[in-house]
Amino acid sequence: MERRVVSKLTRIGVGLLAAIAAVPAVAQPLPGDFVFLREVDPSIQQDIRYAGANNFMGRRIEGYDGAECIVKRAVGLALREVQRGLRAQNLSLKMLDCYRPARASRDMVAWAQDGRETAAERRYNPGFSKQELFRLGYIAERSGHSTGAAVDLTLVDLAAPRGPAFDPGKAYADCTAPAALRAPEASVDMGTGYDCSDAKAHTASRAISPQQRRWRETLNAAMSRQGFVNYAKEWWHFSRPGMSGLSAYDFPVPRHRGD
Repeated sequence: MERRVVSKLTRIGVGLLAAIAAVPAVAQPLPGDFVFLREVDPSIQQDIRYAGANNFMGRRIEGYDGAECIVKRAVGLALREVQRGLRAQNLSLKMLDCYRPARASRDMVAWAQDGRETAAERRYNPGFSKQELFRLGYIAERSGHSTGAAVDLTLVDLAAPRGPAFDPGKAYADCTAPAALRAPEASVDMGTGYDCSDAKAHTASRAISPQQRRWRETLNAAMSRQGFVNYAKEWWHFSRPGMSGLSAYDFPVPRHRGD
């Protein structure tokens, strides 16, 4: 009798554990009025480059546990308005980086100072050593991205074919080369690749074609109408100056609870 009761209780316990395991995990709420951009506007495309290998470090950067754009709520609402204005032109925003944990910036600092540089890494800074990236203002030790008020993004022409996917094993030309030779971006041709540390990536560079300049102007105009300001050395980087006093955060970028 005692053994039958124990056996029954064991079956109940196993059943309860199985039921608990079957319940999907619920993500913890984001701190500090942060939101998942996909919950504000799911039509905005995302390619969060630091969550994978398609970036200047060639690997996932510390703190990017999920490939998610996370921003302050006010930034997300402003991006939604930008997207609404672009739809009439059959265009979409594509987010490349949003909130960046402070630990990611520390990871970048350590990488820049490790004394090694591969050919794949050099594609992103063809004119100088990666040790110069901080001194020249291409990477910041304390990034505005960590406040949730800065974003990196580009434009996608929704009428254009998507193009080839990034191949981590392919030897692409550097980020200043013609679009057909450099790593594919699946977006419009802005004259350089994303995260290109070169004068050609400066927003007002004259070393690009008229069409490439028009794309940059289109992006800049759409963003500025909603209060975003571009960083002159990077055509892709925008921030909200009215939120400049925000604190930096260091929580990791989580996966979205729907993943």
